[in-house]
Amino acid sequence: MHKLFFAICLFYLLNPQHVVAKQDVARPRARDLGIQVGIFRPGPLNAITDVAGVRISHVTVKEGTSVNTGVTAIYPHTGSIYHERVPAAIHVGNGYGKLLGVTQVKELGELETPILLTCTLCVWRAADAMIEWLLEQPGMENVQSLNAVVGETNDGGLNDIRKRPIKPEHVRQALMTAKSGPVQEGSVGAGRGTRAFGWKGGIGTSSRILPENLGGFTTGVLVQSNFGGILTIDGAPVGEALGRYSFQDNLDPQEKMHDPDISSWNNTDEGQGSIMIVMATDAPLSPLKLERLARRAIMGLSRTGSFAGNGSGDYVIAFSTSTQVRRPRNQTSLELNEISNNRMSALFQSAVEATEEAIYNSILKATTVSGMGRTADAIDLNALREVLQEFKVIPE
Repeated sequence: MHKLFFAICLFYLLNPQHVVAKQDVARPRARDLGIQVGIFRPGPLNAITDVAGVRISHVTVKEGTSVNTGVTAIYPHTGSIYHERVPAAIHVGNGYGKLLGVTQVKELGELETPILLTCTLCVWRAADAMIEWLLEQPGMENVQSLNAVVGETNDGGLNDIRKRPIKPEHVRQALMTAKSGPVQEGSVGAGRGTRAFGWKGGIGTSSRILPENLGGFTTGVLVQSNFGGILTIDGAPVGEALGRYSFQDNLDPQEKMHDPDISSWNNTDEGQGSIMIVMATDAPLSPLKLERLARRAIMGLSRTGSFAGNGSGDYVIAFSTSTQVRRPRNQTSLELNEISNNRMSALFQSAVEATEEAIYNSILKATTVSGMGRTADAIDLNALREVLQEFKVIPE
């Protein structure tokens, strides 16, 4: 194991082009701009890692001017997910995607591996690398079946996706370096080559903590945003005001003809693309209740201006970290202590809020990325502030 870790570290030292430097910390999150989403307060980190035990890592892959992609890993807890499984559910908002592991999660209602996010044509390579790595771990010597859960969005606009650039060492690095604490956002990991609403998208996260009289539970969300629509921030029509939104070229064909600076790549999408939404909660929930919770994430998505276009793969993976509903593999019977349906409404609201804000953070923290002869520019913060002030979202 030590030799393997040394080999991976040596690879990145000798091949620095595979890992991009840390995100631009100067770009703000939603709350830094004064955007206050919802009524419940965020956790200390305002991140999915506010749910105790959840760990995240990113490996960002950049090669020359054509490869912009990566891997993001999500662990539900600090132990072996295979031996200490967590209840889980998957909700499909629009099924144009290649999410692996769906049927077994739906059938059994549990996760038995970490979750990986990557690019569309890299899904199978990432799954193979994760399975290979997991089978090498202590206690896995006799395992003959694993349900790898790997989600994706298509970053082919900025990434030479046909190269399938994700390698086993990228996946191993992600699996070996996941940690709690602050989560990098923007153009990192699986969000390196993604776009949202015509601007640069990426990784975003947020969380909510319910007051004690509503259970005191924490819900956190992480998104990989890569979809279209008409960007709306806390009710302000940002996409329309800044002149970048789905179907724009269809509505203003004459303007496009006379203005060569209007990029069809930015403006003519019909809501295509995808989003992966991963939701964690410490509320003790069954798979059925987790599926109910996951459905509310789509409501948060719609608040941002998405209409889930024909080619959009919109998926939510929700899991509970509570030990009261943990599923040890070798137990023949389970005594589960879950909350009742009557306690779910506040959790629904927190899921909507955290999803909405995570998407905003994915766009705001994203930095400009160029690849494949194209550029996805980060949203102009000064122009955005003017729109938000005009519509009374933030003070002047």
